[in-house]
Amino acid sequence: MAIKRPKGTEDHLPAGSPKLTLDVSAQAHAWVVETARRVLERAGAQRIDTPLFEEADLVKRGVGGSTDIVRKEMFTVYYFGDHGGYILRPEGTASIVRAFLQNGLKQLPSPLKLWTHGPMFRAERQQRGRLRQFHQVDYEVLGGSDALVDAEAIALMVGVVRELGLTGVRVKLGSIGDPEDREAYNLYLRELFTPHLERLSDDSRDRLTRNPMRILDSKSEDDQTLIAQLNVKPMLDFLGEDARANFDAVQGYLRDWGVEFDVDPSIVRGLDYYRRTAWELHHEGVGAKSALGGGGRYDGLAEQIGAQAVPGIGWAFGVERLLIALEAEGRALPAQAGPVVYVAALEDSLVPEAAAAALAARTTVRAEFAYRALKPGNAFRDAERRGALFAGLIGSDEATARSVQLKNLRSAEQFTVLLSDLPAFLHEQEQAHLTLLENA
Repeated sequence: MAIKRPKGTEDHLPAGSPKLTLDVSAQAHAWVVETARRVLERAGAQRIDTPLFEEADLVKRGVGGSTDIVRKEMFTVYYFGDHGGYILRPEGTASIVRAFLQNGLKQLPSPLKLWTHGPMFRAERQQRGRLRQFHQVDYEVLGGSDALVDAEAIALMVGVVRELGLTGVRVKLGSIGDPEDREAYNLYLRELFTPHLERLSDDSRDRLTRNPMRILDSKSEDDQTLIAQLNVKPMLDFLGEDARANFDAVQGYLRDWGVEFDVDPSIVRGLDYYRRTAWELHHEGVGAKSALGGGGRYDGLAEQIGAQAVPGIGWAFGVERLLIALEAEGRALPAQAGPVVYVAALEDSLVPEAAAAALAARTTVRAEFAYRALKPGNAFRDAERRGALFAGLIGSDEATARSVQLKNLRSAEQFTVLLSDLPAFLHEQEQAHLTLLENA
């Protein structure tokens, strides 16, 4: 049997592939990342890249020992002589905070906005939009604690998906308060759930001791039934004065900017380093679990991994899940850009001349060439299949004159252009074509 790709992974395929969908399109993935880069860098974010694997201890502290990610879904890598092992990164935040601290990025102007993208790894049960190797776009802001920073982060996340053309999205906004608010809420949850210990799942019994807020995130249907029956009060009911003022301020900024949201009391972040603002971005087109991504403030994370406190907030969305949502809305990819010119020789001995013409044209435009001699009709057909704007022919007359015969495949106009003038001519023609498309 032929070797296949690992379970829970996908190949990103070129345009025209027979099994192509948006979430496995290499072009679509690149389009999402480039759109995110454009939106985020316009807001002052800078690109950062971190390793695909980190020290196990960083991930355990940074993601949280009580989470399903750490307890059930991590990919651990060992090598001879290593005692602690490495973890393939399951998310981007812990790595970025580690890089910020280790490399002295605190010296840069604050707050520092950073973004990245790339593969993440979790040992999950495979289904469409939920993979063992998946891809995220990640945005983090370090060094700012104002509600304005929070609101801007949410607005930028919405801005990226809007720029992509996705319309059916909604922000679900919550707050998990300050540490003393969380402590009071966890005390309430312990008192509420302890009499019903036998009805809780094994995971939730463990969470009741470690971190009761994590029970509210349980994937167990029995746990969720119990939560509904007990009419559990939301975290929002336990917000202190300062956290309440912060939450109100975030909402005020979003309303002023026209960013639609729903206050959702069920939004929680169970780890100790999370503070105040938390949100998720949802779209019904991806299925029952409709979250495209989410974010939150994590002012305690730097301390959790052994450094001085640094306020931070960030978000991430799954590229595959976002592309599934776009496909559900009937969103098509921008047209794949073909070459501006496809050059073919009419005789075998002139194939090197065609190649040289294409290489010269590449100084200004995209250009391809035929690797063997073609008849004019076949050359035009090949050029059209590739989406070229021009087909270029080089026969003996053109070789003697150091020129190329060009045909505009959209207008049928024909030109004879000296090879020395070809790059400038094609660049001018491409710009005129783009202007025509914009004005159409």
